Amino acid sequence: MKTYTINYTNTLIETAEDSPVTSSVIPVVKNDKKTIANYQYEKLSKHPLKYTSDELLFEIFAERNDISSSELEEEKENYFSKGQACLRTSPLDKKNGFGIFHNQNSKIKLVPVESEEYHELLKNDTVAKVKAMRSKKYQ
Repeated sequence: MKTYTINYTNTLIETAEDSPVTSSVIPVVKNDKKTIANYQYEKLSKHPLKYTSDELLFEIFAERNDISSSELEEEKENYFSKGQACLRTSPLDKKNGFGIFHNQNSKIKLVPVESEEYHELLKNDTVAKVKAMRSKKYQ
């Protein structure tokens, strides 16, 4: 069975062109229910450079779907047997003003759009840049 990955290496996912914010905004829990943005922000803000995209998104998938530890390996195999949306679709880089940097080992961290680090990464020719997906098809 083919296995897909959504990891990048030495890449900055820039904020979306149609992002509604010019500085980073921590996602708010709505109606006592965590959103994808809440899960992603919580994990990445507490543990920068711990996860690859694959690890982060599967861990969140497993938590949200209450997958038991005995089912993890089979579910992981199923999850990566088909293509998954990468972090270019994350609300953090589309709507919350965070870039997502993938280092040389594909480990990721959040980088606030207003930070000096974000602007240094933009200028760095050795770092690949990709834009986050737009929220709207056309503007």
